[in-house]
Amino acid sequence: MSSPSDRSAVASGTFTIGGDLPVYRLGYGAMQLTGPGVWGEPADRDEAIRVLRRAVELGVTFIDTADAYGPYVNEKLIAEALHPYADDVVIATKGANTRPSPEEWIPNGRPEYLRQCVEGSLQRLNLDRIDLYQLHRVDPTVPFAEQVGALAQLRQEGKIRHVGLSEVTVEELVEAQRHVPIVSVQNLYNLAERKYEDVLEHCEREGIAFIPWFPLATGQLARPGSILAEAADRHEATPAQLALAWLLHRSPVILPIPGTSKVAHLEDSVAAATISLTDDEVAQLSALS
Repeated sequence: MSSPSDRSAVASGTFTIGGDLPVYRLGYGAMQLTGPGVWGEPADRDEAIRVLRRAVELGVTFIDTADAYGPYVNEKLIAEALHPYADDVVIATKGANTRPSPEEWIPNGRPEYLRQCVEGSLQRLNLDRIDLYQLHRVDPTVPFAEQVGALAQLRQEGKIRHVGLSEVTVEELVEAQRHVPIVSVQNLYNLAERKYEDVLEHCEREGIAFIPWFPLATGQLARPGSILAEAADRHEATPAQLALAWLLHRSPVILPIPGTSKVAHLEDSVAAATISLTDDEVAQLSALS
């Protein structure tokens, strides 16, 4: 894995996904590298490429994307910027969320479509096997067992190394585990929004990676004079950096994936890995929501 440095994701510690993919816990979510509404090409393609390369320079070894981002643009950008991939870099992608227009995100969990999604991602990312493939959304019109079963079959064929889920309940996670080993869950979770505490607790018990999307949300919690703002001042950090530091301290299975389209913002986010919080600070911040 990458060498330590002062402003590096290395300081976030490691987690081993699926028992054989060690990554530094502070990753990078690539969604914002597309155009407005997660649609089309980035406004500044050169900066997007710089962001991805700088992330790896800063020690990031876990990068999350999806075929729906663009659609397809995001995966192509990652391959352009980073292929051939460093041995320690894990590219996770997602499928089964279609984009008929910039405003629409429509699940499609039909097994034949999932196979098409995986084949397309393999081609765009220039990979022979996807290390972590996640069901982007559960399709309520298709039996869940068929959706998970399709991914299990693709895993058996060697096109997927590990399977993950996104935006699921504990019940859905347990059901999926009956069909295929689940190594990650990507749900909405941050300092201000914690409705999936039960899913996080299940992941802790099972040793499953919990990947919080929208990790930087602080909302009213960051208002001047708040506990979050005061803690940020003590650490000479921003409220967003404290929100990331809190996630890293909240559970050893949490892998935050802050996203940005600017190198300067990326560097600020990665610096959050170096912030050490006391148990009291973690408890005070946890009590905010």
